Amino acid sequence: MQKNNSSVWFLKGFLVAAVVSSASFVAAAEHEAKKTSPPVPVSVAAVTPQGPVARVNGTAIDAVELRRAKKVLLRGQTAPAEQQAAIDKQAVEQLISAELLYQAAAKLEHKDLDKEIDTKIADGKAKFNDEQGFKNAIKDMEMTEKDLREYTRRDLLISRFIETTFVKKNAATETEVRAFYDKNLDKFKQEEGVKASHILIGIDEKASADDRKKGREKAEKLKKELTGGADFAALAKGNSSCPSSQQGGDLGFFGKGQMVPAFEKAAFSLKPGEVSDVVETQFGYHIIKLTEKKAAETVAFKDAKPRIEEYLNGQKINDAIQSFIADARKSAKIEVLLK
Repeated sequence: MQKNNSSVWFLKGFLVAAVVSSASFVAAAEHEAKKTSPPVPVSVAAVTPQGPVARVNGTAIDAVELRRAKKVLLRGQTAPAEQQAAIDKQAVEQLISAELLYQAAAKLEHKDLDKEIDTKIADGKAKFNDEQGFKNAIKDMEMTEKDLREYTRRDLLISRFIETTFVKKNAATETEVRAFYDKNLDKFKQEEGVKASHILIGIDEKASADDRKKGREKAEKLKKELTGGADFAALAKGNSSCPSSQQGGDLGFFGKGQMVPAFEKAAFSLKPGEVSDVVETQFGYHIIKLTEKKAAETVAFKDAKPRIEEYLNGQKINDAIQSFIADARKSAKIEVLLK
């Protein structure tokens, strides 16, 4: 069930990639530049126009493209009727921006495109359990396999255009990366943290004194077994009432303030490999094993550098695309026909 459902949405995103992926890239850039709020979810069924909703340099953007894009971006969510017109307009503007990118991309020379199209379509099909699931997804998007191939071609052309025109020319310099790090040291501070596992003998808050006594006795018995050499993960799987029991009680890393006070105090007082005495909280009785401890520190520049580069490169690329589209709109003939 889960695989098929995720496959459907993967392919739907894949189907409208030339419209949506580039349009959403543009939308992200516009959001960053203008600091506007993201679009409100909208019901796809509310979009009922037929024929062109816009023209860009004489090329029509059909209503079906608007419906496809909104299906992918919004996954069938709904919005109040009074917001529909504004949302439709915003979506059309994104489609116009995507068309401008495509028209520029189509002017460049492109080699081995058919082979890339075949590969991408094959990858999309592989996400499905069977051929019928793939066909159903195409049908739901109001498409044929011929349409799919055309949209894939557009997607690849736009991707190549963005890569050659914006990505390669907008890399952050070493100086810029270092300056960002120095100005934002507070963002690279890591608080003290621990990695721990636990066994929980859960007790209801309304439990009687007798039930609480039995719960503690069970926890104390497990503690003795651990002292005698029993495997912590095995005992957690067989006795803990916490969902983490399936992972042998593993809670992963957590910092201060993330756990209830009594649990936190016990966990942070342990050394790696140590097991606590029975700890009582409002959830019941815990036995805690500390796996690893990390001291508070500031992430070194060499370790933070890849993330900073990715962030700054993204900003530069967004700005470059936004600037390109703004310039393209000045000389383009754009007609918005959606009413």
